[in-house]
Amino acid sequence: MKPWFTLVSSLMLLAALAAGCNTHNDPYKPGMGELMSSIQLHHAKLWFAGENDNWLLAEYNQSLIRSAFKKIQLYHGETNEAKAAVMIDPAMDSIRNAIARKDRQAFESGFRFLTASCNTCHVVTKHGFNLIIIPATPPIGNQDFGMPLQQHSTTR
Repeated sequence: MKPWFTLVSSLMLLAALAAGCNTHNDPYKPGMGELMSSIQLHHAKLWFAGENDNWLLAEYNQSLIRSAFKKIQLYHGETNEAKAAVMIDPAMDSIRNAIARKDRQAFESGFRFLTASCNTCHVVTKHGFNLIIIPATPPIGNQDFGMPLQQHSTTR
């Protein structure tokens, strides 16, 4: 009788632990607009990082864009927008590869591909009124998109 009790107790404990690890029960659920605004901000920051050969900052911003797309899949996976958002993956891969090679020409090409992919997705999901462009001005005025900070102290 004791082995049966141990087995049932262990299964109940595992079930309780699994239920406690379920992050989908988190009461906070970012909205699609909130996630897209984050993507738009990091899209602009990505551009200026790449244009300034700040590959560490470019890598960081592309990772934040990818993270936001993962959250779209997690929180809004059944929506048409989430289903269409996977079209961004080839463009994000080209950006990641250009950053890894520190190749500004490939970065610019990949960024144009990324921007076009954003707009294609917007049209497909009936949000074509939201036209994304290559930014002309930095999205915020209090960030230097040039050299990483550790290089500033030795060269400026």
